[in-house]
Amino acid sequence: MRNNDERTGAVPQVDSPAPSQETEQRSGGLSYVAPTEFVEIPSRGRFYHEGHPLRGVSSVEIKQMTAREEDILTSKALLKQGVAIDRFLQSVLVDKKITPENLLVGDKNALIVAARCSGYGNEYGTKVTCPACQSTNDVAVDLLEARIPRHGYVDSEAGSDALDGVEGPTTTGNYIITLPVTNARVEVKLMNGRDEKAFTKRLQIRKKKKQGEAMLTDQFKTFIVSINNVNIAKQMFQFIDNLPVRDSRFLRTAYNKISPAIELKHDFECTECGYEQEVEVPITAQFFWPDS
Repeated sequence: MRNNDERTGAVPQVDSPAPSQETEQRSGGLSYVAPTEFVEIPSRGRFYHEGHPLRGVSSVEIKQMTAREEDILTSKALLKQGVAIDRFLQSVLVDKKITPENLLVGDKNALIVAARCSGYGNEYGTKVTCPACQSTNDVAVDLLEARIPRHGYVDSEAGSDALDGVEGPTTTGNYIITLPVTNARVEVKLMNGRDEKAFTKRLQIRKKKKQGEAMLTDQFKTFIVSINNVNIAKQMFQFIDNLPVRDSRFLRTAYNKISPAIELKHDFECTECGYEQEVEVPITAQFFWPDS
């Protein structure tokens, strides 16, 4: 059984598989099989190591949200712990060998968007601050407009140009980025759910210690594996903190290009000053809690 066959990123099924224990709900003489769908993932399975359940897999099966998943999303305990979204995603994944922690961040976000569409519909109401006049605008975004960009690294098999200054992926799935000013060879990994948690923990520690924000360098410290073959954290962190601006910008831009991800953008027009620009759609609390 299928739901939302026309959704962007969904892969058509030829035959409906028999319901698994995770998708079939039974109570006495009553039974209900939650519909499932296949969602195309941005990585297309190309950046997972051998033995990973998503190695070479281009789509992932998820089941439609039920009252059980809504209970997870409204659990005060899970929300306080900051694990509600991961628990929710684990619940809708049909293949339990796949976990939020071992999903690349871009793939994880694609599944979250698809699951949200099946549960609450594709219209997402949020607020956008105008870059020109700083006024707050209410906007309605169609989540079906989310698309998977086809960067050069993704379509390298089709003959697309390689990215300047970037080598890879290596046998471990990492990339080498050569910085323009220091000429340092920086080995980076594509962040997964586990790395995302580590990054969030860094931010929380800074906040707890009342330290200044360091979003950019903390992210670098999360995804950089080595610098000029040096993988000693103290030495790498000191180098990262003193990166020339040109190197920092180049590293950030290159990393964004090699990271498989969905694009969720909106053609924004300010109701106050008429300013127009394509903007990234912010994912706020209203994404899964539209009535909050």
